[in-house]
Amino acid sequence: MRRYSLVVGAALALFLTRGQAAATSMLYQDVASLTQSSDAVVHGKVTKTESRWSGDHKRIVTDVWVDVAEFLKGKGNKTVVVQQPGGEVDGIGQRVSGLASFSEGEEVVLFLEREGAERYRVAGMAQGKFRVERSSDKTATFVVPESVGDAELIDPQTRQPAQADHRPMELSALRAKVRAAAKVQASEAQRRKSP
Repeated sequence: MRRYSLVVGAALALFLTRGQAAATSMLYQDVASLTQSSDAVVHGKVTKTESRWSGDHKRIVTDVWVDVAEFLKGKGNKTVVVQQPGGEVDGIGQRVSGLASFSEGEEVVLFLEREGAERYRVAGMAQGKFRVERSSDKTATFVVPESVGDAELIDPQTRQPAQADHRPMELSALRAKVRAAAKVQASEAQRRKSP
């Protein structure tokens, strides 16, 4: 009888903690660290999203096409393709907590890591996406950080829970932060190469 109680107790504990174990955890990244971990930072408009089965037909991936207005870091084609896990195909959906979501026509700034010759992924998961919005009088342009949803952010130094910064900033301020971080990164790389 005692063995039965232990098994039931263990199953109940697993059931009760299952929701916590399924949550996504990621290291918190500010603009400087996102810039340094990115191969490219682009400002552009989402023109198309398409979900499909992976080659092995075991998971769904979504491709996002972005027409690039400007590269804030790096160089590349006028159109970039961003791929991320999850999406919906024929009524079957897969969702990955903590990823950015995209809609056609949306103007964005994306921090991108190269994945293969022709595709990218968003650096820092949802942290690497900012939605571009304009003031009602069209005199100011702002970027709004994407929500990380139910994902947990972890401070990289203390390993304690961290809070996302949801404050909008002017696009010009983000552009300046990205370029400053990229310049520091290039200087450090140059210094490491010098004897």
